[in-house]
Amino acid sequence: MRKVAVAMSGGIDSSVAALLLKDQGYEILGITMKLWHDNNQEVDDARSVATQLGISHQVIDLSNQFFHRVVDYFCREYLSGRTPNPCVICNYYIKFGLLMEKAMELGAEFLATGHYARVVRESDGRMALLTALHPGKDQSYVLYRLTQPQLKRVILPLGNYSKDEVRQIARQHRLLVSSKAESQEICFVSSMNYGEFIEKFAGVGHLQGEFKLSNGKTLGPHRGIHRYTIGQRKGLGLALGFPAYVTGIDAKTNTVWVGSNESLYHKALIAEDFTFISGEVPGDSIRALAKIRYLAPKVEAIVTPISESEVKISFMAPQRAITPGQSVVLYDGEKVLGGGIITRYF
Repeated sequence: MRKVAVAMSGGIDSSVAALLLKDQGYEILGITMKLWHDNNQEVDDARSVATQLGISHQVIDLSNQFFHRVVDYFCREYLSGRTPNPCVICNYYIKFGLLMEKAMELGAEFLATGHYARVVRESDGRMALLTALHPGKDQSYVLYRLTQPQLKRVILPLGNYSKDEVRQIARQHRLLVSSKAESQEICFVSSMNYGEFIEKFAGVGHLQGEFKLSNGKTLGPHRGIHRYTIGQRKGLGLALGFPAYVTGIDAKTNTVWVGSNESLYHKALIAEDFTFISGEVPGDSIRALAKIRYLAPKVEAIVTPISESEVKISFMAPQRAITPGQSVVLYDGEKVLGGGIITRYF
């Protein structure tokens, strides 16, 4: 019997993933990451579901690595004027990195998660990451950094299911977490807002700077660049006679630039730390569909490699609020080509 470790977070998705794989005849080991000081409830829920399913369960403490790889990164990026996506970093380094290594040490052949995406082997033997069958819950965007060796060890049992179908399976089997609400926030930021969290865990105070218009006119003080993101309108406290949005953030001068909605639109970006899932960088420009944030639609673009890890992406139509620090992910239909971190726009 082949052994699969299932990353159980204490939620419905990973619990149903474990259930489905057990029903398929795999030997299941539930493993739960201890990542943060207040995720004890999630650990307890995962353990309870494992007991209900009759599978073994272990807790893996990765809290130190999580803090240095993910939380510290989250704070540093905001303090540098960028808006990070910590889930992308956590998936690559923690869940499909360190946790996968632990799973293999415990005798598992594969690591399964509750992500809504699909992994298939192509005719040339390489692995491909595909979007979920039901696009409304597709999570392929946060998995774009996975490598060929990682994808060969990954099972994603929920890729062909909708969220409603997964909830129905949980109810039918009376899983203990079947009525549990889905978390919408970053897992380690609970009752605090992002600004308060960063000030507490990065050890910084209120880093006051200035709001400015594009013509250089100073509008008044802001509460720190880490409290703002491109496209933000709420919470600025400015009365300009027109709807004002954050259009840029300059960490060097501690300036938050504001302007009209129209000034948020740009036709191109540069992305670094870019990886292609195939492992091969295109030799010339290619056409692809691009997503500039998790909930953004896919839009037509031309991708031009600049180096092994940097690309220029030009859009057929201007895109609103391209945000440094966010990931841009490329698709060919339902297939994920790769992605990287946005550094600038123009």
